[in-house]
Amino acid sequence: MKDLPKQVLFFRLEKIMTMTEQLNALGSILAQGSLHSLFQPIISLSERRVVGYEALSRGPSNSPLHSPIALFSVARHAGRLSELEMLCRESACRRFSDQKLPGKLFLNVSPDSLLETAHQPGRTLQLLSDFGIPPSQVVIELTEQTPTDDFQLLQTALHHYRAMGFSIALDDLGAGYSSLRLWSELRPDYVKIDRHFIDGIHQDALKREFVGSILQIAKASRAQVIAEGIELPEELAVLTEMGVDLVQGYLLCRPQENPPQEARLMLPKPDSANVALNDEGSDLSALLNEHPAVGQHTATAQVLEAFRRQANLNSLAVLDERGHPIGIVHRHSLSDALLKPFATDLFARKPISRLMSDDFLAVELSQSLQQVSRLLTSRARQRIEEDFIITLNGDYLGLGRVIDVLKLITELKIQQARYANPLTLLPGNVPIQQCLTRLLQQQRESVICYVDIDSFKPFNDIYGYGRGDEVLLCLAQCLNDRVDPSRDFVGHIGGDDFLLVLGPQDWRKRLNQLLDDFHTQCRRFYRSEHLDAGCFVALNRQGVRQEFALLSLSIGVVHLYPQACGQLDASQLAELASQAKHHAKNVAGYSIHVIDSLQLEEPESL
Repeated sequence: MKDLPKQVLFFRLEKIMTMTEQLNALGSILAQGSLHSLFQPIISLSERRVVGYEALSRGPSNSPLHSPIALFSVARHAGRLSELEMLCRESACRRFSDQKLPGKLFLNVSPDSLLETAHQPGRTLQLLSDFGIPPSQVVIELTEQTPTDDFQLLQTALHHYRAMGFSIALDDLGAGYSSLRLWSELRPDYVKIDRHFIDGIHQDALKREFVGSILQIAKASRAQVIAEGIELPEELAVLTEMGVDLVQGYLLCRPQENPPQEARLMLPKPDSANVALNDEGSDLSALLNEHPAVGQHTATAQVLEAFRRQANLNSLAVLDERGHPIGIVHRHSLSDALLKPFATDLFARKPISRLMSDDFLAVELSQSLQQVSRLLTSRARQRIEEDFIITLNGDYLGLGRVIDVLKLITELKIQQARYANPLTLLPGNVPIQQCLTRLLQQQRESVICYVDIDSFKPFNDIYGYGRGDEVLLCLAQCLNDRVDPSRDFVGHIGGDDFLLVLGPQDWRKRLNQLLDDFHTQCRRFYRSEHLDAGCFVALNRQGVRQEFALLSLSIGVVHLYPQACGQLDASQLAELASQAKHHAKNVAGYSIHVIDSLQLEEPESL
């Protein structure tokens, strides 16, 4: 239902089928139940496991209504949407149950179908009962295709779903007619960010701002965010860096009749190029506490005794037969549960799985401290005294304490602030040196760019240092807009000197965009007479009045190749970038000068 705008496809369909033919094709599908159910996994990055599957429907392969967009468009126009969706649900439940797929089943429901007179409440619950799927395992995913005005009736319907134990997801956030209002009114358990905001997010600072805002709203509304439509490793890397945990898309797995069940088979293999250059890149070993775990069938009395023997033990992980965590028991929660009258006698012999919490955070050992910090802060129900689980390839290793994360993050922030430029707050010289050192150690192909503002000193003399600071902040913003935060780096050397580290794929295009951005943004800083003249007059370094061109950028570039990394240290690499910058400044106006690390005696000019 998400591949093309339905209006476009419906128009094309009308060109080749009469209305009667459309209705006959739909009637045949409904009568014969000839639908195919596909499933696309939704994966938790932190836990590296499948948390559920979205059920997607297709018409018969030989039918003009094979496409879901065509199929649902015709059903909507024929007033048979509710009937079609019920058939889709039946097919999805049957296939989900037959395959014994893990996690939750996400079922698409159009809000307007809930409002149809033909809609029969309670049929979904009966279907689930027939196939042995508990309602707690099902997420009703609202897919908005038409305006929904009757919010009160919609709320009533959804409260009915919730009362039966279903969770609610809001699909295509940002693309619907009233999705923000739906979010506010319905308070869904999950929100799915529309593909538009995911596409190219690594190259679009504004999209990152939108997604960041969605994450903040989700935190306040206690909703979990799912990023769907991920197709590129770069998109996944940025979303991971931003703290998005639940992901879905072609990069991981296309919709399939028999989808895989192991997340590690679908997740891209980590490589050094995906490590953010402003991260230390270390794992969670410093946080690991190798506490024992208990099996899901362990008697509650045994768990209680374990807490009594170890006064400093706050939590115990609960594992399945494969050694994978399926829950956690917190000391305070267990105590509260057993304080109720007769609770100890009632639960003492029962397995701990009856009292464990399945709302827990599990993270891989390889994740960074920053990633774990973002995941913890995005969890609305995370308490400081509740531990989280650390795994290795899904297997239990031990526990981590939230207080330890907070301490280490605080120390890191203090260190970053100490070395940040006070004006732009960008990393200063110490982090820049660390970044260049990591580049060389990882033998990562990169493009190191030394960025300098031409005519900046005379500009300061004429317009004042306050306006000069505005120019520096403007350039800092332009630089940030052109970086992929998951793998690039931007630092402020001092004054009007900046350092930019980019990946090797499209760096020329991005630098040209940077030049255009700065040229456009700078126009607001000049007086009209200077804009008209295209220059201004000021004293040069010798105290003589001189005509200066308007502000421009000179960029010295070092294209670093893995083969050259062993021949350079961080200081030498920085010096090469500085040399390239000086060559660029010898050219009037906007200029870029490139030094190839494999041909240091043969620099290239653009």
